[in-house]
Amino acid sequence: MELIRGLQNLRDSHRGCVLTIGNFDGMHLGHRALVARTLDGARRTGLPATALTFEPSPREYFSPADAPPRVQTFRTKIAALAGSGLQRTVVARFSKAVASMSADEFVDQLLVKTLGVGAVVVGDDFRYGSHRAGTVQTLRDAAEHHGFELGVVDKVCVGNERCSSTALREALSVSDLARAARLLGRPYSVLGRVRRGLQLGRTLGMPTANIDLFRPLALRQGVYAVRCRVDRGTVWDGVASLGIRPTLGLTRCLLEAHLFGEPGDLYGHELIVEFCAWLRPELKFSSLDELSARMQQDADDARRILALSMHKTTEPT
Repeated sequence: MELIRGLQNLRDSHRGCVLTIGNFDGMHLGHRALVARTLDGARRTGLPATALTFEPSPREYFSPADAPPRVQTFRTKIAALAGSGLQRTVVARFSKAVASMSADEFVDQLLVKTLGVGAVVVGDDFRYGSHRAGTVQTLRDAAEHHGFELGVVDKVCVGNERCSSTALREALSVSDLARAARLLGRPYSVLGRVRRGLQLGRTLGMPTANIDLFRPLALRQGVYAVRCRVDRGTVWDGVASLGIRPTLGLTRCLLEAHLFGEPGDLYGHELIVEFCAWLRPELKFSSLDELSARMQQDADDARRILALSMHKTTEPT
């Protein structure tokens, strides 16, 4: 998949596409229905299947302090889009200029003039333009005026629940991994690149692969039994902590995963961490010895839980 970061990097050769638009946070079953419809249109028209998404999200732009946490990291989202079969993803910066576009300008300038859309695929609740004035009906009118096709995808439900990023956040906030997996159509996972940390885990006899998150995640902070895939290859069972490490007096949220066995040096490698089971909340311990003992207990608990499910379910996001 070709990733285009910034509208300024679009070229004349990028004009003409079947386009779907969304935040795609989590790439749940509703998002995947949009992508499937887009791929169908691309096969029929011969135009490249393309996604348009914005960074930051509009809610993060307008109210950064009040914006909901993300379901997944930006890297995880892009990997999911790449794995969906799309040929191109355009990541546009959500700026004052974009926010002030009227609904007509959004279509005329961005969709028609810049992207040259042959078809557009959106959800039935899609809104666009300044003050979210544009609706599916106004987009349908614009499609007729400009001569592009419009596909509208109805809501996707699992049981009686609509698949949405909001529902996913609710499930993840209480560590309901089963509900999250139903909405996603796969287990919940996070992808990142391993960086050097304080190396405290190594000192305590449990070296960890550390992933910076940059933004808060919707997943409840705490300790989990996990399965990890290294560089889209070997899968390792493990235990992971998501949190701020209060015992050390730190405040930045980090994902730390200890892989059972001998995975080797993981610095700089890509890691997919699949969350299999909740073990406990993040705690503040009175000493490093107490922390070390609890880490060993967590590892034992994770081994016992993961042994009950021998099937390696972790797949590239």
